[in-house]
Amino acid sequence: MVGIPLIIDLLLIWGPTIVAIGLSFTNWTGIGPITGKNFVGINEYQKVWAYPFFMPALTHNLIWLAFLMLVATPLGILMAVVLDSDIKGSHFYQSVFYTPVVLSLAVIGLIWQLQYAPDVGQGFINSLLAHIPRLPFTHFLPDISNTDWVGDSGINLFAALIAASWRHVGYITILYLAGLKSFDPQLREAAAIDGANARQTFFHVVFPVLRPINVVIIVITAIEALRAFDIAYIFNGGKSGLELLSTLITNNGLSESPRVGFSSAIAVVLLVVSLGPIVVFLTRMLREDDK
Repeated sequence: MVGIPLIIDLLLIWGPTIVAIGLSFTNWTGIGPITGKNFVGINEYQKVWAYPFFMPALTHNLIWLAFLMLVATPLGILMAVVLDSDIKGSHFYQSVFYTPVVLSLAVIGLIWQLQYAPDVGQGFINSLLAHIPRLPFTHFLPDISNTDWVGDSGINLFAALIAASWRHVGYITILYLAGLKSFDPQLREAAAIDGANARQTFFHVVFPVLRPINVVIIVITAIEALRAFDIAYIFNGGKSGLELLSTLITNNGLSESPRVGFSSAIAVVLLVVSLGPIVVFLTRMLREDDK
């Protein structure tokens, strides 16, 4: 029961991680054997710092994190609170919100790539925008109809964030709804007796009690943002305004002139950045176990 999952974890998780750390100190291209001449110390890390796409990719990952944390996650929590109020058709809406969660991110990328198709009559969004007249007081806004949402227009990061949020909102909704269903209703009744309205009850009673769920949601959101890859790569290969650390790893490691050592160095940087929320999550879980 323990040995087989442990072996799989070592082979598929820790094994490649250790190999990547070792390769990050080499300039190996992925072709031919590794010799002593391939070991270059921290030279590849210095190249990563000087790489012109590294800071934009890191910035995009942080923007991704901020958008999921400040927009998609609160929206998911709001949806969970609404569905917990036993509105009519609640089970139907739960199914609707959860449907994107069971789809792979690659499939979601393909779905939204079709929605963002630049030709009017093909992409739903551009077709819709083309039939909406521009109001006189919106002349200062950019005309986003007939825009290449997933090309070189610079708006593609926003488009990718919308696609990612479509799945993330549903995930957070179901996760938080599960926590709300297990919430002790007597606490709500006590708050109502004390004169608290629905907003006060949520922020001063429900939200603090669901602190373990809140921590899990924060960690999951951080990990989702830092490991983002599929949607950006489906859109345009992670280029032209959609550079992420994960796409830099793939594009450099699997290009026509592969730089495995260099891409491994970027992977180690991503690992170090990701350790923050992972350590917070594990520390939280261990403290709960001790209690």
